[in-house]
Amino acid sequence: MRRESLRRVMHEEFLMRARDPGRGPVRIIVVAAVAGAAFLLLGLLTIPMLISGSGLLFTAGGNGCSGKSVTQPPASKQGTASIPSDYLLWYKKVGQQYGVPWTVLAGIGTVESDNGRTTLPGVHSGANAFGAAGPMQIGIGGAAGDQWGGAPTHPASEVVSGVATDENGDGTASVYDPADAIAGAAKYLVQHGVQSSVPAAIFAYNHLDSYVQNVLSWAGRYAGGGFTVSQVTSQPACGQGTGNNQLASISTPNQVVAQIVAYAQQQLGKPYLWGGTGPDAFDCSGLMMMAYRSAGIDIPRTSQEQWAWGPQVPANQVEPGDLVFFAGSDGTPTSPGHVGLVIGNGTMIEAYATGFPIRVSHFGTAGAPGDTAVVGFTRPWAHAGVSVPAAPAAQAAP
Repeated sequence: MRRESLRRVMHEEFLMRARDPGRGPVRIIVVAAVAGAAFLLLGLLTIPMLISGSGLLFTAGGNGCSGKSVTQPPASKQGTASIPSDYLLWYKKVGQQYGVPWTVLAGIGTVESDNGRTTLPGVHSGANAFGAAGPMQIGIGGAAGDQWGGAPTHPASEVVSGVATDENGDGTASVYDPADAIAGAAKYLVQHGVQSSVPAAIFAYNHLDSYVQNVLSWAGRYAGGGFTVSQVTSQPACGQGTGNNQLASISTPNQVVAQIVAYAQQQLGKPYLWGGTGPDAFDCSGLMMMAYRSAGIDIPRTSQEQWAWGPQVPANQVEPGDLVFFAGSDGTPTSPGHVGLVIGNGTMIEAYATGFPIRVSHFGTAGAPGDTAVVGFTRPWAHAGVSVPAAPAAQAAP
């Protein structure tokens, strides 16, 4: 795993520097012996789907939710300018077809093969040293496992237990064809719950937190900034929230919390952006920070820092305005990676993941669309040193 992680990090840095010459020096510190081998590692692509083979039988024609269940953002100027036109077309088409944010597919394609433009082994023919092939680096054998199913290129009529598909309708399912590979990647993400947790599905694609963050970073750049939707439409089975961007009347403990909840409600429907703090897009902790700042309370920036800042609240004493924390795909129970704003009755406002608009969701139950295992709760407005004016219980979000 360590050898694979180093290959992944070196390859990611190589691709990012190639696409962005303004980046500074590669910030990877290794001992001299490892540094001497790094040059050789750049010749190897990475393990894409390092996970046991699937027994789920896929056929062409869509799996899981339809694309209508996911708000698909427009392409940003960077996305339009930097993604090859044929890849951009298939990312969007497949994303709509399978209910996967197209920007996530594009992020994976960028990290794996620079959208088919790299000449490294396994992208256009054969496989890399780990058995991964094609522009989306799907396993066809070896250490990567046979995630594709069947031969790398086989008749579309052949039924396989894998993600192989003939997306472009040419009669052949080819892991090297951009359309087929993108659809195969989408099927894999659907199989691993992308409509419930985008980060977790990406983590299943490659078991590295840095990989998840890199993919989401590219996905955020490819999404047109500032797009909004008029309504948070959803289907509960797809994990898109309550399907309503209007909150019922909420009893809050004070005017400060009323303002915090009101601010968060005003952001419903705006896109998720990793690292975003508004006004057009937010990530989970950025939304919490700005909601509290709107009420004159400064809290730390990241979910890990917000959890440590506290003060913690017992689950049976949770009120609207409290923060609810989850390990998420890039955190742990002691250093949670996701946070939402409690609004009462087991619901929260959250900036969930790329491709999902800011939404109202349930938490802590098996049917919850977001993370189900709650790490704990905090009440930042009750932090030592924060002064809250006394006032009767207020009504937020009428």
